[in-house]
Amino acid sequence: MNRLLLALCFVLLLTGCSGDWGWYVVDPTTPKGRINLKFLLGGLYYTIALSVTAIVISIIVGLLVALPALSSNRWLNGFNRVYVELVRAIPILVMILWVYYGMPQLLNVTITVFWAGVIALALSDSAFEAEIFRAGIQSIDKGQYEASHTIALGYFDTMRFIILPQAIRRILPALGNQLVYMLKMSSLVSVIGMQELTRKANELVVTEYRPLEIYTILLLEYLVLILIVSAGVRWLERRLAQ
Repeated sequence: MNRLLLALCFVLLLTGCSGDWGWYVVDPTTPKGRINLKFLLGGLYYTIALSVTAIVISIIVGLLVALPALSSNRWLNGFNRVYVELVRAIPILVMILWVYYGMPQLLNVTITVFWAGVIALALSDSAFEAEIFRAGIQSIDKGQYEASHTIALGYFDTMRFIILPQAIRRILPALGNQLVYMLKMSSLVSVIGMQELTRKANELVVTEYRPLEIYTILLLEYLVLILIVSAGVRWLERRLAQ
């Protein structure tokens, strides 16, 4: 983290290195630079809120979609395969546009930009979450199921107390990767006007005409955010391993 801050300072010191560069627009030592940086950071809340809400929903939906794949019923298996293959085939950007512009007409409802982004991201990610859960649950030894039956545990209690706790420890790295993926894909919601980090950067570029400097700060914002999330996931892995 210290190295990253040093790199940021180094970039800002490049202001006078070339007449073609305008790092002054994001220079924290000047009033204008501080205003611009504050404006850019104003999208951080929406990026985090959008990503966290979408990942929570996608995990829940993904688990519900994964369970039919573990059944011996071919219709339940078929539902799982159709859902996963259909949703995975749709690009996220197309899903965002369809949810925001198409769903209100189809269902005769009003959807805000935030919830359109959440629904689109959660739907797209839920198919991947379903496959992660399916693989994690299937990796648990069948003896665990048999042991639960010997103490008269039902299906729900077996999943809740025996199978899922073990599966989650195994799939936590994959879930962490999906959260990082969600943070990056949230930038696509800027196309429908969501005031997150990327949208803020785009608006500032239009007014300042300094894409290199502004998008460099945007890159560093995502880098710091994702490094923090990755460190949190690794910490949680260590805690669960104990």
